[in-house]
Amino acid sequence: MKSPYIGKDENEWQEITQNLLNSHPLNQKEIVDIILKAWDCIFESKICSLQIGKDIFPNPQMLGYFIETLTAVKLAEKYPHIWKHGTEKHEKDIVYLQNDDFSIEIKSSSHASQIFGNRSYAQEQSDNATKDKSGFYLTINHGLNEETQQFEIKLIRFGFLEHTDWRGQKSAKGQQANLSPKVYKNKFVKLYESPEKSKKKRNSKTK
Repeated sequence: MKSPYIGKDENEWQEITQNLLNSHPLNQKEIVDIILKAWDCIFESKICSLQIGKDIFPNPQMLGYFIETLTAVKLAEKYPHIWKHGTEKHEKDIVYLQNDDFSIEIKSSSHASQIFGNRSYAQEQSDNATKDKSGFYLTINHGLNEETQQFEIKLIRFGFLEHTDWRGQKSAKGQQANLSPKVYKNKFVKLYESPEKSKKKRNSKTK
């Protein structure tokens, strides 16, 4: 897909992003419901009779893998002729079978608000066999609720990124890529925020 932001001023990015998401076939409310139900499903699951979240506690990377995979699988199960769980190297995590331009990459993180990619995301695409680094992104932030001491979904966002939005670490040994504040502000739309996170924001504004 050709970049919709080429030649546009930064103050136009929000409107462009909103128009892109409005034209996307994904039902945004439904995907939030699927993510939240998939998250609950993780903690209702058992491994060798051991309850996740009670007897065994997966690390953030494992929780991220579970929620990313379950989100794609659950959507594909519900709409098998429309959505597909991407499993091939060149496929996005959620494949839109009618038009690959609308396929979606999922990124999750235990950080309160940021997401990260590996350093290759900040590099030019060089292999047609690998997935396109530009396109639609669904991001999921998860973590511990300080009041309930239960793990929960903190933030869900939907947006459109280009590979040039990713910034590789300057260190030669750095293997991570991140995004700038202006990208979070202008290229994502918030679909969901946990009550605890919303409460903290309200409290910080009244101080």
